[in-house]
Amino acid sequence: MRNYDLAPLYRATVGFDQIADLMDHVFTSDLPQPTYPPYNIEKTDENAYRISLAVAGFAADDLTVEVRENALVVAARKGEEVEKGRTYLHRGIATRAFERRFTLADHVRVTGASHADGMLHIDLKREIPEVLKPRRIQIANASAQNATDKDVLEAKAVN
Repeated sequence: MRNYDLAPLYRATVGFDQIADLMDHVFTSDLPQPTYPPYNIEKTDENAYRISLAVAGFAADDLTVEVRENALVVAARKGEEVEKGRTYLHRGIATRAFERRFTLADHVRVTGASHADGMLHIDLKREIPEVLKPRRIQIANASAQNATDKDVLEAKAVN
């Protein structure tokens, strides 16, 4: 296992504790990562993403999708009353309960979820607040205008 020293990150940045903690957790985690159910994460637009999970054998009512504290939690529980009375000669489709967690970045929110053809699709979008978008500040000409404390120029968003 490789060890990474994150000290330069801590001493050269302010307010990125969450990222450093996440990196530290990922690098020091010795627990095996769950592989069920298989999933894809795709970037569908500049600020849009889609997580697709293969959930064959689960109905939409068996699945739950929740957002808790910057984490997306997808869980499934198969109803036991459905399985009663069935006798399998071979059971290759896993319908065991699972819980899969995805850490979401700041300003990423879930916009929707759909279940079709054994796939659960979760759409996400990054929405950057106006306060964090780049702004162009107009520079006043000091010789043409005597700037005082009362003269305040309004910043306009750059898009």
